Amino acid sequence: MRRRSLLAGAAAATLARPAIGAGAKTLVFVPQANLTSLDPVWTTATVTRNFALMVFETLYGRTQEFDVKPLMVEGHTIDDDGKRWTMKLREGLMWHDGTKVLARDCVASLNRWLKRDASTPMMMARVDAIEATDDRTIVWRLKRPFPALPRFLSKVQPSPVMMPERLAATDPFKQIPEAIGCGPFKFLPDEYVSGSHAAFARFDGYVPRQEPVSYITGGHKANVDRVEWRVIPDPATAAAAMIAGEVDWVELPQPDLIPMLSKAAGVSTGLLDIYGTVSILRPNHLAAPTNNVKLRRAMLAAIDQKEVMLAAMGDDPETWRAPMGYFAPGAPSATEVGMDAFRKRKTIDQLKKMVAESGYAGEPLVFMHPTDQVIYNAVATVAVDAFRKIGIVVDEQMLDWGTVVQRRPSKETAEKGRWNMFPAGAPSPEWLDPLMCNPMRSNGAKAWFGWPEDAKLEGAIVGWLDANTDAERKKHEEDYQAAAFDNVPLITCGTYLPKAAWRSNLKGLVKGSAPVFWNVEKT
Repeated sequence: MRRRSLLAGAAAATLARPAIGAGAKTLVFVPQANLTSLDPVWTTATVTRNFALMVFETLYGRTQEFDVKPLMVEGHTIDDDGKRWTMKLREGLMWHDGTKVLARDCVASLNRWLKRDASTPMMMARVDAIEATDDRTIVWRLKRPFPALPRFLSKVQPSPVMMPERLAATDPFKQIPEAIGCGPFKFLPDEYVSGSHAAFARFDGYVPRQEPVSYITGGHKANVDRVEWRVIPDPATAAAAMIAGEVDWVELPQPDLIPMLSKAAGVSTGLLDIYGTVSILRPNHLAAPTNNVKLRRAMLAAIDQKEVMLAAMGDDPETWRAPMGYFAPGAPSATEVGMDAFRKRKTIDQLKKMVAESGYAGEPLVFMHPTDQVIYNAVATVAVDAFRKIGIVVDEQMLDWGTVVQRRPSKETAEKGRWNMFPAGAPSPEWLDPLMCNPMRSNGAKAWFGWPEDAKLEGAIVGWLDANTDAERKKHEEDYQAAAFDNVPLITCGTYLPKAAWRSNLKGLVKGSAPVFWNVEKT
């Protein structure tokens, strides 16, 4: 199966409204999907992560080279043989409501995030307490050393964002009532219309760090007065708006349109996401038929990762990596253990035999197919076709991504919204080691949507965290991947690196794994 083609001339369509953007200090951006949630703790949706990077900040960030650096904190000291960490907030931090950022706000924010992050159980097994000892000081008292603490606090999905204590008191399984952060841009709630528009103003109370920018680290200087997000679901319309100068930046143009955009006057294209996103299919481990591990193994074997990536990204080798296992391609942790499942393709008859031997009884597989996300739409199309070919009955439900995000927490029956599978993506930097990747956690009810449970995989993660040598860590990485291929918490489909498009008068765009708006100038 190949990419869907566009109707001839569709890319020449223009937006049915005047040119948007209120002058050189307003940057108009087309996000990859509708922004349906403003809470990066409640959801791991990528579009919410991108929103959060504008509005909120974290204690630590990552450079373009994955090095962890202080962001909201000046730094830290480590005492008591590695069991006491003291973090000092930097001067001048202010919330968007004009109040001062306090250490107790951060402790409350950390506690809320820790109740949602899938790695929390093993993290809290190492923590005695998190305390605010004065207005600027956060102290971690640990039961045993945890050298990776700053790395853990630099995660991006779900994001350990800081917010005022009154908002951090919100039940973590409910969304915050308002988005108040301390980042370089302030969200404008009165202008927010889900499915259409979101707006942000430069926060004049923000004091950037003095270091040079490197992805999420360094000085987050806002060089424009406003950023407007315009939701344009149709890729051809978004491309036409870019060519016409009606928008400044399209996050995720359809790959088929990149050659046309690269030739357009005043338009630049290229890789801003230099790490990529791991494409996954997430099965529901609680509901039939995807609660059948033998069927999950057959479904994994049915997926041709190269075919999925060709459908999603086209034949430009710069924009995808496949096959891959359960670590990012090229990462030091990447291993060949179990890779025959992807490298040695089975025939349709062999796959049908796997399905029959699984005991599958023809139950419909409810597949949530988001049609408004270019990549997810292509991945879903290929996957559904592959599953049907091997005899699985698929109830393919065409939805927008916002509906998928709202529905995937449900553990209900089919009549009340049960689902069996959906496509998703997680930033490649989260797949570098067993600590960071939330979708891989297999601790049952505390796991990410889909709720896999696997003591072997969980044991490999704990062993990796406690390992003292590289050789020990490598052994646990191999055990981790072997367990994943055995229990199939999810199906990896490859890593995609989509090119973005922007008007050539934008300067200073920062490379990393998400679009960020600091450092960008509009000349």
